[in-house]
Amino acid sequence: MPKRSRQNKANLLLLKVFAFAIVFVVLMAGLYYRHQINVQQIQQQELLKQRAMQSRQNFVKVIAPIAQAEDKPYGILPSVTIAQACLESNYGQSDLAKKYNNLFGVKGTDPNTSQVMTTQEFVNGHWETIHGRFQIYDSYQASIHAHTMLFVNGTSWNSKQYQHVLAAKDYRSQAKALEMDGYATDPGYANKVISIIEQYNLTQYDN
Repeated sequence: MPKRSRQNKANLLLLKVFAFAIVFVVLMAGLYYRHQINVQQIQQQELLKQRAMQSRQNFVKVIAPIAQAEDKPYGILPSVTIAQACLESNYGQSDLAKKYNNLFGVKGTDPNTSQVMTTQEFVNGHWETIHGRFQIYDSYQASIHAHTMLFVNGTSWNSKQYQHVLAAKDYRSQAKALEMDGYATDPGYANKVISIIEQYNLTQYDN
């Protein structure tokens, strides 16, 4: 075999090896980059979860003593009220809660003390967007007090509307009584309240 031919083949082989090495390096760099991006995304998601959890726990700590002071004299369990506030106000992050201290989606009638807003309600077996007038409160305490008095005094058309809520002695029974007595339109409301109570150990505030 001529010397030049052998040299050309050797050069070609080196070129192929070099090209393969470049491709390999690029692929490995790409995989490493993707891995780093995934790690960063996971870390970011975990950080957001931790912040959300901390925010929710802070909200509970703020309203827990208010619920205890308002509910205990009437036999209402603070754990249920706290869980309701968490659920209905998205842990104090809903517009209704942030702007108007309305933690429970309470409707209003007086234009001077209420605001028209949009919400979702479960009507006739499905969710509907409702434009309603909602009550404005000057504090969380005022909102929780009104919530407690609703159970104690009932509605304008039935003073015993929430008799089963008042009669319940544990958080599961009281949460289910909310559905029984017609408090919520969401058919899964009681289970959601119970889940929040258990997730955040809210029964500690019942003692």
